[in-house]
Amino acid sequence: MRPATVAAVAATSILGVGAAAVAAGRYASDAALGAPSQRPFPADRRLTVHATAAGQVTLTRSFPALRPGTYGLAGRGVHAVVGPVVAQQGDDAASADTVVRRLDRVTLGSLQPGARVRLTPELHRGDPLTALGLAYKEVEVPGELGALPAWFVPAARDTWVITVHGLGTTRDHPLNVLGFLHAQQFPVLDVSYRGDAGAPRSPDGLTHLGESEWRDLDAAIRYAVRYGAENVILHGWSSGASMALHAAVNSALRDRVSGLVLDSPVLDWRTTLRALASARGVPSALLPLAVRAAQGQTGLHGAPLLDTSVPTALHAPTLIVHGPDDALAPWQQSRELAARRPDLVTLHSVPQAPHAAMWNADPAGYEEALRRFLTPLM
Repeated sequence: MRPATVAAVAATSILGVGAAAVAAGRYASDAALGAPSQRPFPADRRLTVHATAAGQVTLTRSFPALRPGTYGLAGRGVHAVVGPVVAQQGDDAASADTVVRRLDRVTLGSLQPGARVRLTPELHRGDPLTALGLAYKEVEVPGELGALPAWFVPAARDTWVITVHGLGTTRDHPLNVLGFLHAQQFPVLDVSYRGDAGAPRSPDGLTHLGESEWRDLDAAIRYAVRYGAENVILHGWSSGASMALHAAVNSALRDRVSGLVLDSPVLDWRTTLRALASARGVPSALLPLAVRAAQGQTGLHGAPLLDTSVPTALHAPTLIVHGPDDALAPWQQSRELAARRPDLVTLHSVPQAPHAAMWNADPAGYEEALRRFLTPLM
């Protein structure tokens, strides 16, 4: 083969490998970031319903099915609420391959044997009135990309709580704590943001894990102040907690932010992206490409939040609720943030809780920690 031909073939091969690497990286990045916000967490494996009885449901035995606490049980056309495990291996009611949980209620459809379901942190479906019996208003928050649907539940105080969901969930998720917050007489604004159903689409169709979405939360702060809030407390889950941190430091109205509640905060987007991509079946060899592709596609910053000015600039009292079993947002980073700002940050640890399900694993403990934190801010 002539030298020029050899060089041409070699160049073509190199270009082909490079193009394949770019395509693979984009595939891996899209697998992690391209899904709608309501897509289930990758760790929430599907379970089979084996049987139902009065106040009980029998599920495939697995680590998720054995989690302590109270969870939603969601599948195609069905949603239910299950409580703690009541029987497992060795008990008469369960076989070696099944586990029996308390069945609190079926809120949608019919829970039939053979149904494929997932445990979810979302206990409720609907709106504050249908789910909790709380009067509310459908409002729209003017965001930079367009109108953002939100639920507003009025109450007596002039400090509002703005709730913002995170990865794998919807506006239904904050309904878990809405009844508690309303009992404390806090007005609550439960917001959506870019990429949610009914909200504007992100320009690139990808989630940025809070790095751009925080501007929609900033719009919610402006809305709250415009309509009577003297101060706001930001309560976020997962990437919503990251949004709260960004807003508390970068918002023009940051002086109105009197407190933060961060549930399972995403403090290092690279770690969470790798975990999301891996759990959704991306081969380990492609994970570094996924990180680079995500940075190129979304403009995500290279530094974790802990390596930016955010910890130093934080000025609002902060409660972090997190636990060591979170596979998507490692809690060691929450521990580090609490250690670096002991003057402001309190860490409440919840064992045996998956990502953004700290309330589900221990509702009473969560609400007591929340009550102690909020009381001085009332």
